[in-house]
Order: sequence, then structure tokens, then C-alpha cells
Amino acid sequence: MKLIFNKILGTAAMLGLLAVHAPAETVKVGILHSLSGTMAISETSLRDVLLFAFDEINKSGGVKLGGKSYTIEPVIVDGASNWPLFAEKAKQLLEQDKVATVFGCWTSVSRKSVLPVFEKDNGMLFYPVQYEGEELSKNIFYTAEAVNQQATPAVDYLLKLGKKKFYLIGTDYVYPQTTNLILYKYLLLHGIPIENIGGGFRKDDAGNVISAGKYTPFGHSDYQQIVADIKQFAASGDACVLNTVNGDSNVPLFKEIAAAGLSAADCPVVSFSLAEDELRALPTKDLVGELGCWTYFMSLPTPVNKTFLANWNGWLKTQNHSGVVKEKRAVDSPIVLSYDGVYLWKAAAEKAGSFDVDKVREVLESGAVAFNGPGGKITMQKNHHATKDVFMGETKANGQFKILETYPQVYGEPFMLKDLTAKLAQKK
Repeated sequence: MKLIFNKILGTAAMLGLLAVHAPAETVKVGILHSLSGTMAISETSLRDVLLFAFDEINKSGGVKLGGKSYTIEPVIVDGASNWPLFAEKAKQLLEQDKVATVFGCWTSVSRKSVLPVFEKDNGMLFYPVQYEGEELSKNIFYTAEAVNQQATPAVDYLLKLGKKKFYLIGTDYVYPQTTNLILYKYLLLHGIPIENIGGGFRKDDAGNVISAGKYTPFGHSDYQQIVADIKQFAASGDACVLNTVNGDSNVPLFKEIAAAGLSAADCPVVSFSLAEDELRALPTKDLVGELGCWTYFMSLPTPVNKTFLANWNGWLKTQNHSGVVKEKRAVDSPIVLSYDGVYLWKAAAEKAGSFDVDKVREVLESGAVAFNGPGGKITMQKNHHATKDVFMGETKANGQFKILETYPQVYGEPFMLKDLTAKLAQKK
């Protein structure tokens, strides 16, 4: 009997040892970004911070569900700045790789390309980049800044400075076109006459403005004539530029602005797709005083942000993921909102006790999931957008931003166009 008992104890001990050393369960998570093409200048950094967040979570014990710990296994695909390809890659992630969720997309056209795939397959996408609003899908959670969390606060700030003329310029696709139409209506509502809104207009047969601003294609590099127009528009001394140019076209745009002798004192430019990460490729000494409005700046002096930056820089030195550049890195709002999205998803999955999309969605929609991130507290709303702090900043010579104004805990409002149109109709 004693021998049998000892064997049982030995077997139990061995099983316990195996349990301790058994490999953790894994959960596949998708990364869908442009790692090549015109948008790679911005999107590769989002891949990097997602890998950092996954490593950070895995090191701290993984995602904990029902007594089990799950290690995050990233599945990385390249959208290659090719919008139809984004849809193909989304389908691969959901149908072949069977990922629990996806973090990805930068441009609105890439997001709109993948949206039908996520809705058909009931997938979940976290979208981290400022956008035009006018969308709400049950399969997308927008940690991104809505227009009322970036563009309209920037206009409010410029109006407060006494600016009376606004030149609109952007890349020719959904986000700039829609955002500038919203800003056109917002400016009219705030008493700016149509002749003081530069960049040009396109009207429908009834004479209604359906497009406002000057647009260039992705990858455009010749801004000489446009900057000459801006300089003439700004000759009165009370003008500014609202810039929604995306990707690497910002490099030749700002080089031309500097070459033309246009300074922030003459005509400040507020950019909605240009932050610390992109400023690494620009002549920042010529951009001192130019403006940005985001829900995060690297210069935020909070303990949470300082800890995040220290951990990020430490990870960069030791990480061994392919393609991640270790030197001369910067952090900006889309990077942080990608990072925040991972922790919001983790918290929701753990609260739901499941990776099931419907169950995780229900928790996120409850408003009970928040994360104290590098930019402050972020809370997911029932409308799939997020409440967060908004900051107005001024570019410094070192590529960082001096924080000029803070708008605390701004609720994300995705639909502004219809509301502004109605208010303008009432005003007439």
C-alpha cells in the first residue's frame, strides 16, 4: 500500500512539474499596416509599438482568462499602401489565421476597404489614427481622434488667436475631403466669410459646396505653385493653414514652405497627420512655431508617460523583431492610441472571460473599460469611440511640442457633418 501511495505521489508531483513548465496557451492577434509604400513613413511605427505592447503583456503573464494565461502571438501582414490589398490581407487574418482581433490601418480609404470584410466575418478592428468621423461599425473600435477631438479644437484655438483666413490643403482621399468639408461648415458657422476660406471649392448642380480645399495625390512632391498660392493668401497677415496632407508628401510640402520664407509668425500651419514621428524626416529648425493638435504629445510630463517612454526605449534596445529600427525613435499620438487599444482589448477580453468578438464587444460598449495610458485616461464609449484628453501644441526645434492648451476628457463625436449642415440652415 505504501509503495502504491508513493507512486501516486510521484505521479502527482510529475504532473505538477509538467503543469508548471507546460507552454502557455496562445492567442493570435493581427497587425495590418503598410510596411512599404508611401504610408510606411507613418505605419511601421504602429507595428513596432504593437509588438512592444504584446511583449510587455506576455512578460507580465499574458492575457488571463478563466484561470489560464494566454500568450499573444502576433500575425503581421503588409497592406503596402495598396487599399484593395488591405482587404485581401484582412480576409487572410480573419479566415486563415483566425486571429482574435486586429490592430491596424492608417488611412480612411484602407479602413473603408477592410470594413466589409470585418463585418462579413464578424471580426474586430482597433483603428488608431485621427479620422473624419461619419462612420460607425459594430466591428470597429475607434481609439482614433474624431474631428471634434482634433480639427475643431485647433480651429477654436486659431480663432482665439485672431486668425481670420483659413487655407485648406490635403491629400485627395476620404479623410481630408470629409474633414475639410466639416471645417468649411464649422468656419462659416463661426462667422468666417467664404472668401476667407482658401484652397478652392467644388459645387454640385444646385450650387452647394461639396468639396473645400486644395488636394494632391498620395506621394505628391511638387508643392511650389500651391505654396505660392498660400503665400499670396497669407499676405494680409491674419491667415493660417489647416493641413490634412498624409504620408511622405509632408516632407516636400514643408521644405517648400521653408524655401518660400513662410514662417509660423507669418502664417501658422496646423497639421492633423503630422506629429513627432514624421517630424524626424523634416527640417524642424524651419518649423518652429508650427502647430499640432493631438490626444498625446511625447513631451507630456506625467509619471505614466515617463514610465512608458523609459520602457519603450528599453525595449527598443533589446528587442529582436525583424524590421524594427532601434535608433532615433519618436512617439506620437497614433502610436500611443495603438498601444492604448491593445490594453483596452485585453481588459475587455479578461472582463468577458472570452476572446469571442461578440462578448468582447459587449464589454467595450458598456463604457466600463478604461486605461490610464501615456496620454491620460482613455475610456471606450458605447458609440465605439473614446473619451480622452486633447492637447494643442507648438513645434520646437528638437521635433517635440510645447503644450499650449489642454482640453480634458473630450467625448468622441463621430457625426458632425449633418449637425453642422442643420445649424447652418437654421442660421440663414
